[in-house]
Amino acid sequence: MDKKFRLAQTRDLISINEIYNQSIEQRHQTADLTTYSIEQTHEWYGAHNTVKYPVFVLEINSKVVGWSSLSSYRSGRQALAKVAEISYYVDQSFLRQGHGNSLMHDTMSMANEYSFEILVAILLDTNLASKSILRKFRFSEWGRIPCAAIIDGQKVDHLYFGLQL
Repeated sequence: MDKKFRLAQTRDLISINEIYNQSIEQRHQTADLTTYSIEQTHEWYGAHNTVKYPVFVLEINSKVVGWSSLSSYRSGRQALAKVAEISYYVDQSFLRQGHGNSLMHDTMSMANEYSFEILVAILLDTNLASKSILRKFRFSEWGRIPCAAIIDGQKVDHLYFGLQL
């Protein structure tokens, strides 16, 4: 198995789009409720300052099976420049194979290289798999907004997990 973690490129946006849309369709993995068009994903990627805030992909045998990003937390606020939001998504066909753990490990390693000191993950309380992975990597719950999200009529808490590197 040829496994590679690398910076995302424009050619990866179709895979990134498909994987993110899978998460939307599964519900409770993101607060987005409608899928993204490929144009929206191109806009997101174009607006993502990939020099300071990278987007990565995980490839297996030349197929993108997951992606992650380090994003600005409270964009434009200079006092928070050492804080990044970490996000990660795995193709549904490749779940429960350790790829989420690989993405977290490699992305956290890169966070050090980009000089971030704090990582924040923002997720829904019903996303049990992400909570498990985050705890495995020493993240803890730093905040909770009760009943902030409404998904298919169900009120769900919005969580902030954090880690000081």
